[in-house]
Amino acid sequence: MSHPHPYTDLPDHCFWSRVHGTGQPLDPVIADPSLRPGPQLVRSTRIVTAGSCFAQHIARHLRQAGFAVLDGEPAHPVISPDIAARFGYGVFSARYGNVYTARQMKQLIQRATGEFTPQDDCWSNADGALIDPFRPTIEPDGFSCAADFHADRTRHFAAVRSVLEQAEVLIFTLGLTEAWRARADGAVYPLAPGVAGGTFDRDVHEFVNFSVEETVADFTDFLALARRNNPDLSLILTVSPVPLAATARADAHVVSATSYSKAVLRVAAEQLAQADPAISYFPSYEIITSAQSRGRYFGDDLRAVERAGVRHVMDVFARHHAPDAAAPTRAQTSKPVGPAHQRRRLQQALDTICDEQRLDEVAT
Repeated sequence: MSHPHPYTDLPDHCFWSRVHGTGQPLDPVIADPSLRPGPQLVRSTRIVTAGSCFAQHIARHLRQAGFAVLDGEPAHPVISPDIAARFGYGVFSARYGNVYTARQMKQLIQRATGEFTPQDDCWSNADGALIDPFRPTIEPDGFSCAADFHADRTRHFAAVRSVLEQAEVLIFTLGLTEAWRARADGAVYPLAPGVAGGTFDRDVHEFVNFSVEETVADFTDFLALARRNNPDLSLILTVSPVPLAATARADAHVVSATSYSKAVLRVAAEQLAQADPAISYFPSYEIITSAQSRGRYFGDDLRAVERAGVRHVMDVFARHHAPDAAAPTRAQTSKPVGPAHQRRRLQQALDTICDEQRLDEVAT
């Protein structure tokens, strides 16, 4: 039998009309754009999480399902979970806060291994307390003295090295292309100087908007460094669906700047996954932002991802990467869930610590 054209025998998922017919309700099973095989996580798999704000949802879900998400810097057991999170404990696998760009991640491992020491590596706030420029919000009031500052950073670097050496799978969420860096040595900050400490100076600091090529090169370099002591490390890459809180580009509308940034990150993630069989791409970005969602997954501010969207993402993630995540552990099912407790758990499922949001708070 002849085939009139190369699309004749393709599966249904290759055709828009067969996946999303006119007037079709949103079916979580149909609305599953994940096709590629990737790491299969069981509860004993050693997982490290890092990246932008949205990455926190994946880490929290896996922890609550009883998975072995590594925590290299746990809070003291007497500290309440709310206070611990405010100080950056338990949010990711180490107390590095939001890592928005591939360059940040590359420089994090370089700093942790002593291969890069930025010239400007300590800021102060309005009260004179010391601020770590590379995780400026993990101590909300800053460090009171240099001894505490350096002791905490030493512990932090040891934790970063430890979790990356132990990890079997790293789940990393690419969040931004825009960043500010030091002109002297290229050190990249998660927030612009002056937002949460430090003093902004255009002669000292410069804006950068990373390209596809730079993002791919930076993440490739990071992975090579991580694999020196952990050659079997696998990755699941995602792209955050959360729009930019603000753009530093005065010549660009924040909507256009968001579109550019996400396009760069999505192409970079694709190139990385195509080049390395140990890297897989998970489409959380598409699940939340594509036409199939009909915009229903964003809150009133059109930026925050609502609970239904997070649930859809995690349902698809569990289907492809972590089937056990769909089944609650005994510890989960044994907790009493009264109305107040339930409200706290629901709110916790939505709350993320997003340093970038401070850009909008400063502007307003």
